[in-house]
Amino acid sequence: MFKNTTRRSMVLSAAAAGASLALPASALAQASSAAKTPLVGPLAPNPAEFKKLMEQFTGGKATQADGLQLDVPVLADNPSAVPVKVKVTLPITEQDWCEEIIVLAELNPSPLACRMQFTAAAGTAEAAARIRLSQSQTVHALARMKSGKVLVAKQATTVAASGCGM
Repeated sequence: MFKNTTRRSMVLSAAAAGASLALPASALAQASSAAKTPLVGPLAPNPAEFKKLMEQFTGGKATQADGLQLDVPVLADNPSAVPVKVKVTLPITEQDWCEEIIVLAELNPSPLACRMQFTAAAGTAEAAARIRLSQSQTVHALARMKSGKVLVAKQATTVAASGCGM
């Protein structure tokens, strides 16, 4: 079975296998150390803008935690195109429909990831988009109903690398 196998080929094969196993660990170590380094300059989070957008959208009204479904992957492989699905689960009627949905990325330099507007004729309020995330963070979705209710949902997601500086 191992007639033509030399000691040298066995050592080289073992070294190659060991190197291939060590590579993912070193890549993970680099990713975890990069995640601990705060972003500065144009990639730095903008908490004031995030807070301003939240206040503008809610108009100072209390938010409701049920009625809005947000689907974001817990682990995003590609931070430049993270899939986001938002759906209003409350009944849509001619008297009360979803006027607008926004998606905010809390730690992005520009927190507004997308804005979608609807009419009563839509019959439903659901949409999907791909957003860019600068780092691991919480993604927020807010929906404003015609009746004045503001629905909110949020979900934390971890990204493999920064998507905004790419």
